Parts: sequence; structure tokens; C-alpha cells
Amino acid sequence: MRDVRQRLAALVSACIAVACAASTVSTEVAGPQSGTAQWWRDGVCYEVFVRSFVDSDGDGIGDLRGLTSRLDYINDGNPASATSLGAKCIWLMPIDKAMSYHGYDVVDYYHVDPRYGTDDAFRNLVTEAHKRGIHVIVDFVPNHSGSQNPWFQAALNDPSSPYRDWYRWSKARPTQKGPWGQEAWYKSPVRDEYYYGVFWHEMPDLNYENPAVRAEMQKVLMYWLKEMHADGFRFDAISYLVEEGNTLQHSRGTHDVLRQLGNTIRTEAPGSFSVGEMTDESPGVMESYYPDQLDSYFAFSVAKTTMQAAATGDASGFFKAVAQANAKFPSGRWSPFLTNHDQPRVMTVLGDAAKARVAASAMLMLPGTPFVYYGEEIGMVGAKPDETIRTPMQWSGGASGGFTTGKPWESLQPDWKTKNVAAQDSSGQSLLNHYRKLIQLRNAHQALSSGPLTLLQTNDTTGTIAAWLRSSRDETFLIVVNYGPRHGQLVMERFDTRPLPGGGDYSMESTYADPDHACGGYGFFETFDQGSVLLVNSIEAHGFCALRISRRRR
Repeated sequence: MRDVRQRLAALVSACIAVACAASTVSTEVAGPQSGTAQWWRDGVCYEVFVRSFVDSDGDGIGDLRGLTSRLDYINDGNPASATSLGAKCIWLMPIDKAMSYHGYDVVDYYHVDPRYGTDDAFRNLVTEAHKRGIHVIVDFVPNHSGSQNPWFQAALNDPSSPYRDWYRWSKARPTQKGPWGQEAWYKSPVRDEYYYGVFWHEMPDLNYENPAVRAEMQKVLMYWLKEMHADGFRFDAISYLVEEGNTLQHSRGTHDVLRQLGNTIRTEAPGSFSVGEMTDESPGVMESYYPDQLDSYFAFSVAKTTMQAAATGDASGFFKAVAQANAKFPSGRWSPFLTNHDQPRVMTVLGDAAKARVAASAMLMLPGTPFVYYGEEIGMVGAKPDETIRTPMQWSGGASGGFTTGKPWESLQPDWKTKNVAAQDSSGQSLLNHYRKLIQLRNAHQALSSGPLTLLQTNDTTGTIAAWLRSSRDETFLIVVNYGPRHGQLVMERFDTRPLPGGGDYSMESTYADPDHACGGYGFFETFDQGSVLLVNSIEAHGFCALRISRRRR
């Protein structure tokens, strides 16, 4: 192998320098887009906590009108725009009328929480989003209602109520604990009996063994699709829907319910999208939720190992998790992300801008529908409790961070005066513009947005480098990520050229690299005794590059 490198070194220095000079985002336009029913297969989704995004009326609480006013930041409708993220989807955390600030204890599934605006304000948001090529999906909370929901109140106060069997009851307190060993049966405040709530006593679980509950949830879904014009749903806490004896999660009944709800959505609204929160990191467990239930699921194992690789420099866990997801789950039907509203933010975990950049680079070059949590793109920080992971968006260094003209519902992070959108907007090297370039690159090339993934076994002995191909009919990209703190090298002997565009003589050009010229001395070479050799002679520490492979023109 050393002889191969020595033989190639002279050739690399002589003929690859020109190829290494191109490190800007390619402006090539993608091929034909997917059909209407599959819009979610080729775009990035942006998670928004409406309460913390933009406040339009000065009451300190973000609202739908505020979000509508900032849609251009998410996507202004111009594919070549350098001032918007280019996300094609937004996921709104719960906006139904609810008990708590977070909205996961729903009181009314059919109306927008008045603190966020009106039903018409939501419909207007959807209209304006669609003008910009943005689809809107909303959080759907099927496992439980809030304790103040009229359904539960009727069941609690009247044992003869038709809503009684919408929840689970027991005259004696069961000894059974919840799925992670917690108390899950709570004393009724009205009489000597107990009800089941897997998360909290203020969130009683719905009883999906009752056909009326299933019918009602289908009605809720159809209302948001047909009357409110939403484009789909993020399903909350799906693994706990049905308890079967001691099986408190991933039960057969849970799969049956998801299959029924998913089929209803696809039948009634073929252009919709459903993505589920199933936090178990086991690929085998996640595989059981395919093929005919929801469209996609968050890839928690891939998210965890992406963050671990960025933190430690060890790419092995990331490689294994991506390989398992790629092998076990249907193509394009798993959703990468880094962190979400329940987890400490990326910058808090990694504490380093270079590590945050390489994590974002890797995640956004994976297949499926990637999700970006609001503020992740500017490096916002936040740790438990949950409220401080969901603090107001930092738009500027002005009063209240440009979020509100009043007093924010939750204090901004201490760094808001220097870490904000306005401060990063015009800096070409900012984290914000790194996200913009990555998403623009993904949008511009079908290979990167919806093409299959081929992981590459490399000769890297440091364990810090991960490399893969993303391909379409017309082009292939080599994605190279160095998670480690030192320069690396990628050499692949007897490189299998079958995933590449048809032909034989290949060239490589950099479409985007971070830092600039992160990859040097790259190309394909034919040797006498080694056959096809793929070489990237130098990969910078925490470096990323997307190299476009094409047939050399003669």
C-alpha cells in the first residue's frame, strides 16, 4: 500500500491541483422532481416551536403571524437564494389548544391555541408557505390527551359517560410499572380508582382498544388535512399507543393502529407525509414499523452516533448505524437529525464550532428527510430543563433578540447579543451560511436529495473518516467526512466503479468543501497491479467535502 501511495504522489501533485481549486457550491439545477405524493423524499424539514420563533403582537409569545412573517428566512422560493435556508418543509410543534406551554397535553384537537392565533391564521400560514415551496406538517399527539380535555373530564366525573372507555381505569392500584420502571397509574381525584398515564398524571393515555377512539383520531387527522390544509403530521410517542399485558411498547396493537391511521392518511390525502417519533435505537425494533405504517421515522441511532462521532472523532459507531439503517429500512424512508426539542442542543453537547459544522455536514448528506431544529443553524445553546432547550430564536443583537417587542416568555440564552441571525447573515464562513450552502447543494442535485447511499470501506487506520457515495442516473457524489482533530487520508484500492455513471474514465470536482479546500490531491487512478484506486490525499481536521464524480470528456 505504501508503494501505491508513493507511485501516486507525483501524479497527484501534477494533475490534481486544478481539481482542488473548485470549492464553491455547485449551481447545477437538479433533474425532475418527485411526484406530488412524494415531495418529502427530496427536501429538508425545519422544526419550529411557534412559541419561540417570532412574536407579532408584543405579548412575549411567538405566534403564527410571526412565523408567517419569517417564512422567507426558511425558504424564499428562489432555489439560488443565498439568504434563506432552502428548507422545503416545516414541522410545527403542537399548536392545538393545550394546558401547558409545550402543547403536548391537548385540550382541543380541532382548534389552534388562541395564544398562537386563530384557525384562519394557520390556513394563511399554509397558503404563504406553499407560495414558497414549503410544506407544513403539524405535531399530532395520539397517545394521550391533557387531563383538562373534555373527553377525560367526562370520563373522570361520570362512570356512565360514553367517554369512560376512552381511557384505562382500574379499581385497585395495579402493581405494574411503566415501560421504563416509572409510576404510570394515578389516583383519581374524584373516586377510589386509578387511571393510566405513561408520561404524567396530567396526560392520561387514550384507550385504542376502543374503536371510538380510533375513529376520533382518524377524524382529527382528516380535519387537519381537509379543513386546515396541513401537509402531514409528526406523530408523537408512537410506541406506547396500545398496551397488551406486560407489553407496554411496540405491541402488535400499536402497529395495527399506526397501519390504520397511516393508510387513512395516504388514501384520503395522497400528497401528505407522516413521520413518527420512535426513540428506541435498535434497528430491529425500528424495522418492525415498516413497510405499511407511517411514511418515515426519526433515526435516533444515526443521530446519536453522528453526535458521538463529532464529539470523539471516532467514526466507527456512525458508520455502523448508517450501514444498519441503509440495509434494514426502505430507501428514503428514515429521517436523519442531530438533536430535537427534548435533547440538549448541538452546540451545548459539542461545545465547538468545527465539530458542529462537521456534524451538520454529515447529517445533511444522508438520504431520507433530514430535520433541523430551529436555532441549530446559528449554534444556539440550551440544556435541560426543557424550557431552556426551547428558548426564543435569536434574530438580532437588539432588544429581546428581535423575537418580541415585549418581555419574552422565557429568557434568551446569555450569548444572544453576539450569536444571532443578523450577526451571521453576511459572514460567508458563518455556521448559518454553512447550513444554507449544504441545503442548497442538496436541493440542487437529485443524487444528494433522493439518491441511494453506498457506504465505502476505506483504508483509513485512524478511525476518524467516513465516506459514502450518493448517486442518481446522471451523477455521483463522493462524500468525505473527517470527524477527527488531525489531517487524514482516504485511499481505496480496487475501487468498485459499478455505482458510478456509465463509462470508464472519471474526473472529480469539488462542489463544496468545509473548510475551503478541505480535501486535497483527489482523483481516480489506474495502476498496473492495483486496478482502480480512489485517492483523497489530504482531508483537513473536522473537514468535509462533496466531490462530484463524472465521466471525463474526451
